[in-house]
Amino acid sequence: MRKLWGGLALFLSASLGVGAGEILRLELDGTVNPATSAYVRRGLAEAQRRGAALVVLVLDTPGGLDTATKDIVEALLASEVPVAVWVGPAGARAASAGTFLLLAAHVAAMAPGTSTGAAHPVALGGTLPEEKDPAVQKVVSDAAARLRAIAEARGRNADWAERAVRQSATATAQEALELGVIDLVAESLPDLLRKLEGFRLRDGRVLAVAGLPVRELPMTFRDRFLAHLADPNLVYILLMLGLYALIYEFLTPGVGLGLVVGVPALLLALFGLQLFPVSFVGVGLILFGLALIVLDVFTPSYGLLTLGGLASLVLGSLSLFEAESPVVRLSWGTVAATLGTLTAIFFFILAKGLRAQRHKPRPLTTLVGLVGEARDDLNPEGWVFVHGELWWARAEEPPIARGEPVEVVAQEGRKLRVRRPSRSA
Repeated sequence: MRKLWGGLALFLSASLGVGAGEILRLELDGTVNPATSAYVRRGLAEAQRRGAALVVLVLDTPGGLDTATKDIVEALLASEVPVAVWVGPAGARAASAGTFLLLAAHVAAMAPGTSTGAAHPVALGGTLPEEKDPAVQKVVSDAAARLRAIAEARGRNADWAERAVRQSATATAQEALELGVIDLVAESLPDLLRKLEGFRLRDGRVLAVAGLPVRELPMTFRDRFLAHLADPNLVYILLMLGLYALIYEFLTPGVGLGLVVGVPALLLALFGLQLFPVSFVGVGLILFGLALIVLDVFTPSYGLLTLGGLASLVLGSLSLFEAESPVVRLSWGTVAATLGTLTAIFFFILAKGLRAQRHKPRPLTTLVGLVGEARDDLNPEGWVFVHGELWWARAEEPPIARGEPVEVVAQEGRKLRVRRPSRSA
């Protein structure tokens, strides 16, 4: 029954044209990641619920994660509400993963001065040429087949789509139009809507969007927060900062800056790690490297443990994220700068702290000659109150009764030597 009603609705839409409701505007500006994927899919579901006539996705992306791209493509292909993906404004691009999204739309459009293509997957850490690496060949072939299938499903140039993956082919807006990669070139969103009036979709429906209100669905605070965290470099910095800060807190007495900085940074890092495929081997190497560095603080290894720890940290850092996208990956510069800076600060502060703990306390001012009051019966030791502070004291001529005045004769670390004052204070 549900399929029957859906078929009837599709028939009526194809017969009468798609024009009821409103136009929903979404915007994907940045990398394709789980946060932006959730935003786009939620927008398509909202459009379906509200009975929107059209969804316009304004796209400007350098690419992103394969899993997030796959989720958006599936939502675009399954959407009953027509979706127009417009790459704009001028200067925008739909590169790599963005090419998949553009070709998966019901209507593919670009602004003059934009580009698309370069969808060749990059294998991180690969050392063999592509033609000699079976793993890379498998990834490329899979991506080429998927993009070709998407182009064929939308009636677009499948040969160019395959070249975009295998040969990193690119095209400007006008070139893409001439090649049959896109349907329209529009200078602006109003220009796009004018050209979409009366546009016939591949399934036979005709768009009727003239005069319909355009409602923007912005990203929520949570979406933007997650989108900012969807940067492995930022997540890595937060992770290392949190771990170093907590280690420092545990190695020094009291509750201080390490706990205040470490806990929030580590929680944010753990939150961000959920957005990426993470290697447990990388996590293990990082924790092992930190353990070696901490052990070197208490063990005279002449720096050997620290060198081993840093090597383990570098290997663990570079293998932490299993992301195949060149856009969403951890850079060498971030690893070197983060590890170098945090390790230097860690050892400098920790060394100063441990050295201070080994020194005997030295009072800033002497209490000798000051007169106080005995708070205990000094026979011969007890508490005295001198200069606004309680001190443990030993009487030179005991006993001295509680409440009697005492004069400080000498100060020996945390203990005072006192006697009865020679004259009243």
